[in-house]
Order: sequence, then structure tokens, then C-alpha cells
Amino acid sequence: RRAKLEQLKTIGRELAMGSQGGWGQTKEFLDLVKSIGEARSKAEEDRIVLQEIEALKRRIHEPDVPRRKMKEYIIRLVYVEMLGHDASFGYIHAVKMTHDDSLLLKRTGYLAVTLFLNEDHDLIILIVNTIQKDLRSDNYLVVCAALSAVCKLINEETIPAVLPQVVELLAHPKETVRKKAVMALHRFYQRSPSSVSHLVSNFRKRLCDNDPGVMGATLCPLFDLVTEDVSSYKDLVMSFVSILKQVAERRLPKTYDYHQLPAPFIQVQNGNMMFFFRIKLLKILALLGSGDKRASEGMYTVLGDVFRKSEASSNIGNAVLYECICCVSSIYPNAKLLETAAEVTSKFLKVSESHNLKYMGIDALGRLLKINPEIAEEHQLAVIDCLEDPDDTLKRKTFELLYKMTKSSNVEVIADRMIDYMTSVNDNHYKTEIASRCVELAEQFAPSNHWFIQTMNKVFEHAGDLVNVRVAHNLMRLIAEGFGEDDEGADSQLRSSAGTVALAFDQILPGGVWMPTFKRDLGFDGMMQLQDLLGFLIPFRPSTREDEWTWRWEKGGHITVKSATILSQMVGFGTVYMIKFVFLRAPSR
Repeated sequence: RRAKLEQLKTIGRELAMGSQGGWGQTKEFLDLVKSIGEARSKAEEDRIVLQEIEALKRRIHEPDVPRRKMKEYIIRLVYVEMLGHDASFGYIHAVKMTHDDSLLLKRTGYLAVTLFLNEDHDLIILIVNTIQKDLRSDNYLVVCAALSAVCKLINEETIPAVLPQVVELLAHPKETVRKKAVMALHRFYQRSPSSVSHLVSNFRKRLCDNDPGVMGATLCPLFDLVTEDVSSYKDLVMSFVSILKQVAERRLPKTYDYHQLPAPFIQVQNGNMMFFFRIKLLKILALLGSGDKRASEGMYTVLGDVFRKSEASSNIGNAVLYECICCVSSIYPNAKLLETAAEVTSKFLKVSESHNLKYMGIDALGRLLKINPEIAEEHQLAVIDCLEDPDDTLKRKTFELLYKMTKSSNVEVIADRMIDYMTSVNDNHYKTEIASRCVELAEQFAPSNHWFIQTMNKVFEHAGDLVNVRVAHNLMRLIAEGFGEDDEGADSQLRSSAGTVALAFDQILPGGVWMPTFKRDLGFDGMMQLQDLLGFLIPFRPSTREDEWTWRWEKGGHITVKSATILSQMVGFGTVYMIKFVFLRAPSR
């Protein structure tokens, strides 16, 4: 909230400047800004804004309002709109202001309409002619204002009306105009690819623009184009490599440095469109080099340079390193670059205390794992430790990576830590997923039946009825049938270890159930009875429907049996050595 109010104050100060460069606010305007900033509750803020709306409705429709006053009213409407209230009664006045000859008023009008209107608003048709006229203006600031409005307001139907003027501006002497023209064409492509498909060559030409800002803006549409059709842009690989090399070698003007790092926003991609370019060179190279050995070989040297020259002492330096790892893991593999990427990943995981860097390290390691699974072994303990991190997002990402890292040699360690992690999770949906993954890994990589049963014991103890009934059924079959060989000793040991599957359970459960419970260390007779019991239950298919289930493995490790049809058959078991059946009377209906 505080950040939003500061932003509003800044916008107010900048937009309310007079045409002579002085401050043009009235005391009334300053009082409005101050009162909004000092509001102690949303209700108080709403009261102030509603009073302002009523005042603006009266004043904005007065005859012969001075232009300077109208500008202030429009700015106050922006405040109203940004605070979540309807200012549509003043939209038409913002549109009229775009027609003004004064640069300051025109820019204020364009800013307001881009905030007020969307591309399908009915008032858009009223400013198309104004935009066309302003795109032909001799004042490049007017042209820039019109191009900014084009990116926000022109829809698919009105693209043909302004497209020729925008294309002409690609050759404008001012680099700011060329940059905004590229951005406008990119926006046209996003809204209607067919309308600018014949102009793709213009993006290629602007890639060689003398101004780095124009070149950087051109990377955005080129990324979209490469994503759609990689093969058509393979010839640009060396051009992209050359640009990246210039950036890495600090050949660009110092004005493009950020935290002593040369043009980081041209090197990497960032999803925040308000501040950074969306498409950056490393992302494009990753697409072009994927599965292409020849194209990738031309990238190896410059990627190595970027690794060496990027500083890990700042967030932006780490962002460049992370994007380098993503690129290296996407192109045709190179052993030296993979080794460097693994070293950087190790620093993310082991050196840093930052949750963000650890998350980046987990994500980067997951990418490298797809290329060389052995890389993960060196960082297994560091990855497992991330499950102890207080950040839930990091723990979930770590769990996914551990699942992918698991194999026969490390399944015991990883499964145990996964089960420990499961006990700390309160979300049943996510807990069900963890239990399912643990069961899957145990079934696939179990070093022995004994370990498998012990692991299933833990899963059922902590997840209970969240585990798929198929798993319980298969486990009971394994216990009942043994190894399927004539080795009674091994079968006895197997069933003895299964004694913990259903721990003694003294609480009486509600409803009518047969609840067999048995203790841990079963003797020989007890194991035989357990085998008979499990063998008896196996033919009855368990169901998740409350009115159908015949037996169910409950949370806590015990088994409940409920069936009128098998009641008489189960009486034969009676009360036997260390196996106890408790019959609970079915409730009356």
C-alpha cells in the first residue's frame, strides 16, 4: 500500500509540472495527494476519493475550463482510477486532450487514455486520426507519445490504419523513435501475426542498428519468431553470438552498465515487462542451439566468456549466470561448459544463504540432471538439506528434484527424508502426492523386501487412507504370499517384519466395523494366523466408496474390515494368539 501511494505521489509531481518547467500544482491538488497518503484506513481513503469524484464531475463539465486546469483534472482522474474507482465520466476529456497542440497537454492526454482505455473501448475510434497525424509530426517527442499509445490502444482492426507510418519510422534519425517503432511492430505481431508477417525482414535489419537500445528491443520480436520457427533463423546464430560477445567484452557505452555489469538486461530474460526486456540473447541462443551441434559449437566460446566475466556478487550477476546455465543445458552438450555450470550451481546451493539463490540452484541442477545424471550425485547432500529450509516453495522444488535424482544406490536415504518431509506437511492433497511418489520410488528401487515393507509401514503410518488402495492391496499380497519360493525361513522373516504394518490400536472407531489389530513381534503361530487373515482379505477388492469397502488401511497403521457378507466367515478366526478382533455393533438406521 505504501509503495502504491509513493508511486501515485511521484506520478502527480511529474505530470503536474508546468510548461515552463516549474511546479504547476494547485494547493487543492497537493491537499488531495496529502490526504490520500495520510489516510489510515481503506474506508477513509474511499471517502476522500468519492468526495473528489463528486467535485470533478461538477468542475470538469463547466464551460470554458482553462487548459491548465483541465490537465490537473485529468491527472486527478488518473488518481481516482488507480485507486480502484470509476472515472469513466472523464474519459472523453482525456481523449480531447490528445488533440491539443501543446506537447505537455498532448502527452498528458496520451498517458491518461492509455491508462483509462483498452483496445476494444468505444472511444478508440476517436483517437486513431490523431495518432496518424502525430506519427507524421516533426517533433520526435510527439511521435514517441503516439507510438506509446499505439502499443497500448491499437487493435487488430485498426492496425492497417497506422502500420505504414510505423514502418516508415524504423528509419527515423532518432534512436528513441526507432526503438518505439520496433516495439509497436512487435505488439502488432502479438495481436495479429498475419498483419505483419511480410515485415519480418525489418526485424532482421534492426538487429544491426547502431544503437544498442534499438538492437535490444529487436530481440523481443525475434525471440517470438524463433520460438515459432527455429529453422528459419539458424542463419542469425553468429549475429547473436557477435552481439553477446560485444556485451561481454564491454564494447557498449558505459550508460548500459548496471552494477558494473555490462548490459545485463540484453544478456538475460526477465519476466517483468515494466523494467526489463522480455527476450534476451541467451534465451534465443538456447532455442537455436537445441539439438544442433553445428550451431552450438559456435556458441561455446562466448558462453565460456560470459561465465568467466559475470560476477556472482550481485543479484543481476547471478541472473546472468543462471541464464547461462539454462542455455548450456539446452544446447548440444559440451563437457567443459557443463563442468563450469555445475560449479556455479554448487555455489548457489552451498555458499549462499539466500532462498532465491538456492531455488535457482535447485532449478539449474534439475536442468543439468537431464544431460548428465552423475552431476547430481556430487550435490545430493546439499539438495537434501534444502528440505529443511523454512521456505515452502524451495522445499517443494527440492522434493521434485530429489524424485528425479533417485536411483537404487540412494533410494534409502532419499525415501527416508521424503517421508520425514511428508510428516511436516498439512495439505492433504500435497501429502497424497508425496506418499504416492514415495511408494513409486520404493516399488521401483527397493534394495530388499524387508526395506520395502518397513518403508511402506512408515508411509501408511503417516499418510494412512491418503495412500492409494492399490498399494495396500499389493502390500498385503506380498506379505501373504511371501517370496513365492520354498523358503519358509525367509517368508517368516518377511512376515515378522510386517508386524508393524498394523500397530496395536485401542481407540474405538465410530460406526460398525470389524477391526483386527495385532502387535509387533508375532510368534510362529501368530504369523500363520496373520498369513491366513491377509490371504482371506486379498480376494475382496477394496473400494474408496464409503458404502462398499470391505477392508481399509487406516492412518496409524491398523486395518479395518467392514462387511455384512463376510461377517460369518470371519467369525472363524475368533480370538487367537496375539491377533485380536473387536466387533463393534453396527449403528441403528
